[in-house]
Amino acid sequence: MSTLLIGCWSKDRATLSVTASHQVADGDQAAIDALTRPAFADGANWACEFDVDAHRRAVQRAYEEFAREDGAWVDDTVEHFEPDAF
Repeated sequence: MSTLLIGCWSKDRATLSVTASHQVADGDQAAIDALTRPAFADGANWACEFDVDAHRRAVQRAYEEFAREDGAWVDDTVEHFEPDAF
């Protein structure tokens, strides 16, 4: 299983807000499309599948891979997990 995070970057790209989290079979593109299509129609502008089975681990990876180097932050509005900024 993988964790699909869906969210939205702020206009200034300082914050990535995670607004949805779903468990999907690894690489199940049909399921990913079915989940992201309505989210993008409602304003989401980011999604990523992580090969981890825990929401917290996916949020940590999102921070490490998409936000940290640019000085941005990940705001987890799903489970309110705060990534380790080490």
